[in-house]
Amino acid sequence: MSMPTKLLEPFKLGPITLPNRLVMAPLPRNRAVPPGMVPSPLAVEYYGQRASAGLLITEASQVSQQGQGYQDTPGIYSKEQVAGWRKVTNRVHEHGGRIFIQIWHVGRISHTSLQPNGGAPVAPSAIRAKGKTFVGGTFTDISEPRALTLDEIPGIIEDFRRGAVNALEAGFDGVEIHGANGYLLDQFAKDGTNKRTDAYGGSIENRAKLMLEVSKVVAAEAGPERTGIRISPVTPSNDVSDSNPQPLFDHIVDHLNALKLTYIHVIEGATGGPRDVAPFDYGSLRRRFKGAYVANNGYDFELANKVLAAGEADLIAFGKPFIANPDLVERLKRGAPLNAPDKATFYGGDARGYTDYPVLGEALDAAQ
Repeated sequence: MSMPTKLLEPFKLGPITLPNRLVMAPLPRNRAVPPGMVPSPLAVEYYGQRASAGLLITEASQVSQQGQGYQDTPGIYSKEQVAGWRKVTNRVHEHGGRIFIQIWHVGRISHTSLQPNGGAPVAPSAIRAKGKTFVGGTFTDISEPRALTLDEIPGIIEDFRRGAVNALEAGFDGVEIHGANGYLLDQFAKDGTNKRTDAYGGSIENRAKLMLEVSKVVAAEAGPERTGIRISPVTPSNDVSDSNPQPLFDHIVDHLNALKLTYIHVIEGATGGPRDVAPFDYGSLRRRFKGAYVANNGYDFELANKVLAAGEADLIAFGKPFIANPDLVERLKRGAPLNAPDKATFYGGDARGYTDYPVLGEALDAAQ
């Protein structure tokens, strides 16, 4: 394999200089410690092992108990969670890394067993998602949601603002807002899940409002130069859809650009699936946004270098390769083969399939 020169070039992301253009994508691993949903000591090791990435983005972390949709996902709303994440950021920084936290609210993609007092999950409209969530060690049907009332929405925005404040206290270099994959902000934006008739429904401007209001308050706390957002214009993940996504996301990105966020993290196509699932002009988003464009979904190193060389993206996010290869950057430099990920250990469990993947020296020793 030839050296992937563009991927290994440094990049200036706001005030942070990244040593390479590989981003570790946010990857749910479901290993937080209940009942407080605190990052475990294993998480400290896991992220520290991968600190050579240009930028680490943590697994999605809920901004409230209401925002949780899967078992054993970490939060960023309690003092204990902040302290747990502080251990992670300290370890990453000790290894010379840079790390953002992804903050989320799952909206309707949840189960009553995870909600405060066993209540219904919340959504823009009371439309149940077709799909499963992960609770009790297994995948189970998503619960029937209820529509958020207008007077509850400021509380959602405040939860995100508080999440940004807590992220800084925990030592993160920045914050990524999860606006993708059919979770709450994406549910509000898309007309397949948003049937509201108030100020947050109907027109593109109204449906995009919550995502943009959250972006504004997070950027005000973390600084726009340390705030990014993940979006997924056409993914069908979690039973979400929009009848006309191009003008919707052109509008959203125009306003994100006005907020001067440091990057947009764009899932091109179906999350974890085909890149051509639906027609969409991602170049339009690239042209509209003056910050960094992080491309995601289905990238191998050859395609990543091609896109970077053409100026169609600034950074490339990789998921599964980082799960199985804590030293992915070094493997690229040497043209070394990659470990294969163990899918059976992706969600939940202990160190197996989490912190025990071999690095190059160990792999060579094992082969001898």
